[in-house]
Amino acid sequence: MKKIEEYVRSIPDFPEPGVIFRDITSILQDADGLQLAIDSMQELVGDPDGVDVVVGTESRGFIFGVPIAYNLHKPFVPVRKKGKLPCETISKEYDLEYGTATIEMHKDSIKPGQRVAIIDDLIATGGTIEAAVDLIEQLGGKVVKIVFLMELAGLKGREKLAGYDVKSVLCYDGK
Repeated sequence: MKKIEEYVRSIPDFPEPGVIFRDITSILQDADGLQLAIDSMQELVGDPDGVDVVVGTESRGFIFGVPIAYNLHKPFVPVRKKGKLPCETISKEYDLEYGTATIEMHKDSIKPGQRVAIIDDLIATGGTIEAAVDLIEQLGGKVVKIVFLMELAGLKGREKLAGYDVKSVLCYDGK
């Protein structure tokens, strides 16, 4: 069986010259690659008894978070872009490279004291997950694990998550 990094397609000069885009669609399009990615991320979550709920951020956090929640027999909570959830929500605005974005969660999605594992495909600057952590904590949840498939270490997103148990399956030095 291939290693997970062998399933990642690297595309030079996208979206701009000098950037190497790490494409996960090549993982998703291969049954072995997809299974390996989910299994590898789930292994980093660790003991399922230490987690009460799995949270995934829109949209690729859903791709990996739902099967992990299913495998661990835990509920899954989506964190969505503003205006996409039908019930009462809490929201958090955060900075992007050029502008801002807002994410939301249902107010009743996390119960006080619940131990939460956050799942996403990529950590770059860390802004989205930092905002998700804030929402979870506003609801009384405790973030016990944050797991990514890939990390772009050169963008220093991990620094925004200092103090949390952050793991990534793959780490690339650059941006």
